[in-house]
Amino acid sequence: MNPHENTPHLDPGADVTTPTAARTDTRPVLQLDGVSKRYGAVQALSDVHLTVRPGRVHALLGENGAGKSTLMGVATGVTQPDTGAILVQGEDVGVLTPDAAGRRGIAIVHQHPAVLPDLTVAENLRAGLPAGGRGRDLRGVLDRVGAALDLEDRVDDLSVAQKHVLEIAKAVALEPAVLILDEPTAPLGGDQVDDLFDQVRRAVERGTAVVYITHRLAEVREIAHEVTVLRDGRVTGHAEVADLTDDQMLRMIIGRELTSTFPDKLTTSADAPVVLQVRGLSGAGFHDVDLQARRGEIVGLAGIVGNGQSEFLRALGGLSSTTAGTVELDGAALKGRSLVERTAYMPADRHREGVMPNLSVRENAAVASLRSLARRGFVDARRENSVVGTESAKLALKTASLESGIMSLSGGNQQKVVMTRALLSSPKILLSDEPTQGVDVGARSEIYTLMRAVAAEGVPVVVVSSDAKELEGLCDRVVVVSRGRVVAELTGGDVTEEAITGAVVGADHRVAHGGDAAQVTTGTGRSRTTAAGRWSHFLRGDYAPAVILAAVVVGFGAYVFSQNSRYLAAFNISSVLILLTALAFISLGQGIVIMTGGIDLSLGPLAGLLVVIASFFVNDNKPYALVYLAFGIMLAVAVASGVVNGVLVRYGGFTPVAASLTLYIALQGVSLLLRPFQGGFISAAVSDALTTTVGPVPVAFLVVVVVALGLEFGLRRSNWGRSLRAVGSSEESARRLGVKVNRVHVLAYVGAAVMTFCGALLLMAQIGVGDPTQGVTYTLTSITAVVLGGASLLGGRGSFIGTLLGAVLLQQILNATTFLNLSQTYQYVFQGVLILVAAAIYTRARSTRRVVA
Repeated sequence: MNPHENTPHLDPGADVTTPTAARTDTRPVLQLDGVSKRYGAVQALSDVHLTVRPGRVHALLGENGAGKSTLMGVATGVTQPDTGAILVQGEDVGVLTPDAAGRRGIAIVHQHPAVLPDLTVAENLRAGLPAGGRGRDLRGVLDRVGAALDLEDRVDDLSVAQKHVLEIAKAVALEPAVLILDEPTAPLGGDQVDDLFDQVRRAVERGTAVVYITHRLAEVREIAHEVTVLRDGRVTGHAEVADLTDDQMLRMIIGRELTSTFPDKLTTSADAPVVLQVRGLSGAGFHDVDLQARRGEIVGLAGIVGNGQSEFLRALGGLSSTTAGTVELDGAALKGRSLVERTAYMPADRHREGVMPNLSVRENAAVASLRSLARRGFVDARRENSVVGTESAKLALKTASLESGIMSLSGGNQQKVVMTRALLSSPKILLSDEPTQGVDVGARSEIYTLMRAVAAEGVPVVVVSSDAKELEGLCDRVVVVSRGRVVAELTGGDVTEEAITGAVVGADHRVAHGGDAAQVTTGTGRSRTTAAGRWSHFLRGDYAPAVILAAVVVGFGAYVFSQNSRYLAAFNISSVLILLTALAFISLGQGIVIMTGGIDLSLGPLAGLLVVIASFFVNDNKPYALVYLAFGIMLAVAVASGVVNGVLVRYGGFTPVAASLTLYIALQGVSLLLRPFQGGFISAAVSDALTTTVGPVPVAFLVVVVVALGLEFGLRRSNWGRSLRAVGSSEESARRLGVKVNRVHVLAYVGAAVMTFCGALLLMAQIGVGDPTQGVTYTLTSITAVVLGGASLLGGRGSFIGTLLGAVLLQQILNATTFLNLSQTYQYVFQGVLILVAAAIYTRARSTRRVVA
């Protein structure tokens, strides 16, 4: 039984007396009883009890690292507790998985959105909705939360705030029994927060139970009915919000009295020297911006999210190009690399730009200051540990060890590491985009104090924040930006929350500055894509490479035909398509694996081994039963190979390269053991059957085209395809969405092996003899075809149509060199040039961002 269910509970050390709270007799919809969770030496949760009732907002508070997100991970099946029980609607569910949690009506908006960056907004919605969103008005889902997003936008192109809005839209559309909101307002502007609160109130009216995690007490006061506080993984308080003052809640959260969140501002004279002077700076998203910072000043940039503040900050740090204007530091004009070397930039999206996930806390903190920590070219480990430890202590960084992985820390503690790195680099300018996003009230005070100390030492500090209260308490000067232009500047006593908000809302944000916008927003908040936007979506989409390849194939074919008319002879067409079919099948298999972010180097030797096996059974005068048995053995070997690869990668701890390279060597060794030399002629009847043509076109080629179209349809429309792309796009987000990640990976390798089996049948018919060396070249050629088709080697992006066309072009090049009387060297030259050109074109096309109104 939950000991906190009927009486308020406070930490004795908090010294707070709370009146008895009124309780509801409504049956709990979610209960966590005695939940504990340990990560190594860190006790993340210890005997935690939480009761969530329908029709109420239950605020969950605590400092960064207190265990809030871990607890909600338990509630949603992402994290398995060491001990404790999970009850949904009064039923003990035992082991809970994300998929089971979703079926039981538990939805969550994560602090770091569980979105799939390589998929579009529409595809993300389908991935998060039951039955793939069939029958749902996806545009209506977005409009419901006021999300002015285009359904065809690639999520990777969205801002942090837009990703959060998308995550909120998915969760609200589910109309769940329990809605968990983990720091939902951290990146949102005022209007977006109001829209969110409206949705929360409507959900509560429908009887939804809402768990609301936040660091903002004003939001708790506005939206929540009751509150539970965690500290160091334990419950330290539980009461009705109406029964607590803000000071009481603060003491419950941090266990001490917090006299002031913001440090005292310095008295800056108008005669104080100007350290930073920006004149007429223009670039993508901002225009003709003037800004100055005197010694000791902190300058804030305010405005509705997406109006150019963040773009200007990046340009100020030399991270993006400018078209006009100057940046002067202590009277010296700086630009480009000079700015990068003299600035420390703290990004709003710390997961994407702020932290290196595979490095430790120490490595993340010290990476920008290695030169100053080095002696004779080697890092002084003792000094590195000392300075990182000292700077981390100033921010009260919570970590088991400086050698802990950065991703084992809470979001707020990761932000502290980002700031530690910034301070250790001894910057001449400190730039921070949303510095306290997802950071608790105690840590905010520490960050503000350090920023003030940095400014006092003469280092200009420029802060972008969507929180007017934060700008008021921290900044000496605030510049308000609208549509990429400065519309107001507030200094000294004029820097107030009311004045900042008034300047922001009084500006005209309705129309994007400049020429044709790719996207405009209607009066209802609905996003409408223009012709320019549709073209941009196409260029950044998965089918642009296929169109380019098709054009190259036709153009190149026309050129070769103009040089040699025999190029389009029926015999040549038939021969080329037979050769192409084998490569196409194997390339499609490689594409399946690459879509998950893996790679299979063993497909070439596997194809060779399958032909060697066939050479012992598929011979002239052998009974058909033996031939069919041979095909069964070949398929079984292929499937076994795929299973071994998948198991090594997902359960054996091997990287995809290491696992498939190991199998590459093993398969090639078995082939040479079975057939040290060529031998075992393939039955002519079987070969003829496999190479049957309709006119000059082999039936097998028509089959591979149908297979490619079927795979493409499945990739876009089926749960299998969405799972495949989701895993490749973001494995962690896919897991949160309930995708069985390990199974998807293993089946991808099996699918690749089955496709290779199909390719081996055609290879067998082509060479007509068991040759252990014939399949090896297909490994690199298949990877090349997939890359030419526009797939990302990181996974999540690509198309099977593009892969098929990539294989067509490669086979065309091999064939054309003969008709052009060129040596074999040109085959490799052409392939290399094509890959370089394709990579340049695709990268350029996909880096073209739309203009947002």
